[in-house]
Amino acid sequence: MDRLLTMRVFQAVVDEGGFAAAARWLELSPPVVTRLVADLEQHLGTRLLQRTTRKLALTEAGEAYLARVRSILHEIEDAEAAAAASTRDLRGSIRVVASPVLASNFLAPLLATWHAQHPRLMLDIDIDAYASGRVDEFDVTLMVAGEYFDGNIVARPLMQGEAIVVAAPAYLARKGLGHPSEPQDLAHHDYLRDSGMAARTQPGLGRRLRLARLDGSQPPQEVEVPSVLQSISTEVLMRAAVDGMGVAVAPRLLAQEHLVRGELVHLLPDWIYSRYTVYAALPTGRMLPARTKVFLDFLSEQVRQAVALRKQAEVARLQPVKS
Repeated sequence: MDRLLTMRVFQAVVDEGGFAAAARWLELSPPVVTRLVADLEQHLGTRLLQRTTRKLALTEAGEAYLARVRSILHEIEDAEAAAAASTRDLRGSIRVVASPVLASNFLAPLLATWHAQHPRLMLDIDIDAYASGRVDEFDVTLMVAGEYFDGNIVARPLMQGEAIVVAAPAYLARKGLGHPSEPQDLAHHDYLRDSGMAARTQPGLGRRLRLARLDGSQPPQEVEVPSVLQSISTEVLMRAAVDGMGVAVAPRLLAQEHLVRGELVHLLPDWIYSRYTVYAALPTGRMLPARTKVFLDFLSEQVRQAVALRKQAEVARLQPVKS
């Protein structure tokens, strides 16, 4: 058990007034926060919190423990502040594992900036299509999880996105069916199926394509779409879609460049396949090394900047051109 982490979580639950609020503040999932507090109580052999349907209340033991915890965490924060000036002097390596699509499209564009800011810290990057199963083997695991993911792991959410349906204009012209107006129209199209996507975002759906309205105004619809290509590689499927082989489901951010260039068309824009989150997962039961924290903070800041720039570009694109 990570004693320091459980202390921080316990203090956050009290300060934020609940487990869900603490989870948002700490950027952890609610099940992880609940488990860590339970582990702490089991370790201490006493109940720290009285849980009711309306609020949380500290027990007598919880009040005494919280006072000590606040003092300890305050001392640690002072020590970290004193050491912050030497962050650039950190050395060593950080072992990272990511799926191929995240390694190529999320991590790789950040590497030069990372090296310029932290030249003494080396990233040792491994690629694994099933990276989420190797969290305890690496310092940081970059992984994608679906909207209802509640895995019992320590993970920092980095960014959220949507998976959409796309196809090349050349494919639509050759097929002669026009743009689909509702999900059932896809039954007559050729499907480029991601054999790993169902497991990542919508487990148990098999080979049926399930789409949900963005505004939630209708129940999700499922449709049988004949597959002409199947792969776990998002890059392979995207290339096949751009080349006009069929209809594919792709992350909106990954497809955006092709949509802007007119190489792909967004089909059924009122519908999505799924929402997903990119997480940086950490091994359980270990203290967080300073170099790993620096890397996590770097990823969060880079994502924040990228999102801000994307919003600015979208606003500029929508503004009318002055004559």
